[in-house]
Amino acid sequence: MVQGESRSLDDARVLITGISGFVGSHLAEHLLAKHPGARIFGFLRWRSPDRNIRGLLREPRVTFLFGDLLDETSLRHALAQADPHFIFHLAAQSYVPYSYRAPRVTLDVNGVGTSNLLEAVRAQRDRTKTDPVVHVCSSSEVYGQPRPEDVPIRESHPLRPISPYGVSKVTEDLLGLNYWISDRVKTIRTRMFTHTGPRRGEVFAESAFAKQIVEIEKGKIEPVIRVGNLDSVRTFADVRDAVEAYRLLVLKCTYGEVYNIGGDRTMTIGELLELLIARSKLAKRPEVRVDPQLLRPSDVTLQIPDCSRFVAETGWRPTYSFERTIDDSLEYLRSVL
Repeated sequence: MVQGESRSLDDARVLITGISGFVGSHLAEHLLAKHPGARIFGFLRWRSPDRNIRGLLREPRVTFLFGDLLDETSLRHALAQADPHFIFHLAAQSYVPYSYRAPRVTLDVNGVGTSNLLEAVRAQRDRTKTDPVVHVCSSSEVYGQPRPEDVPIRESHPLRPISPYGVSKVTEDLLGLNYWISDRVKTIRTRMFTHTGPRRGEVFAESAFAKQIVEIEKGKIEPVIRVGNLDSVRTFADVRDAVEAYRLLVLKCTYGEVYNIGGDRTMTIGELLELLIARSKLAKRPEVRVDPQLLRPSDVTLQIPDCSRFVAETGWRPTYSFERTIDDSLEYLRSVL
């Protein structure tokens, strides 16, 4: 933070890349509720599904701008129209297993796309003098596989990604740092650990399990839950806590710095599955079957964050219990499946 500087989202213009996604849609709703005078500009591709943002389509405070991170012209048009005070850069290829099949696409979207955005921000700032705060959303996957003695993981932990996705997020992360050092673009980076909740994409472990459970409840599939590695350890946060963390980040945190953010509930993926089954409406325990297609070539199996730096600067704490997260996720899937 610059000495004496005041930041406010009240009456601000806010650009969210990836607004139609899981986190982006929750963030837009959260900002509108917390800051009724804010104006939201959502950057998305024309073919993006609208299921997550249907509640925003008739909202007069939201403007949707079509484009692509890999198209610099569309980025410059979007920035010219929004002229934002704050940017939350959430758009990404975010599915780790897909990155093994499409490493070039993953690197292009997450790396080149972020470079395109930051370069457009720099050029826009030089033209209009609006100097936005830019949240660059990295990932805990940049740390790779820590040793047991390395947890909880601090921001100083070496970056040792073990997937093309992780490599792409290291690129995005360091681009955010570079644009602050070289051009004084006001970037703040986050390394968010696992977060879930209603609207989570159905390819991720917790949401994939929940989807299968609801389909079994409704008699749509046989009573079998297909799983990958159940021994991985994750620390979970609720997406609604995550977006509050992002809101506080741009208001309170230091430009050029990076912050771990994560929840306070740590468990194995197997324990997560048992909790989902226990809180479901299933009359009988389903069979659990390992599907080789769900096992990754290399896997990060231990992710426990040290979030003390972020908490010290913002006062943020998770407020949603993980049982609430599970219940709300199951109920959401029951409403859409």
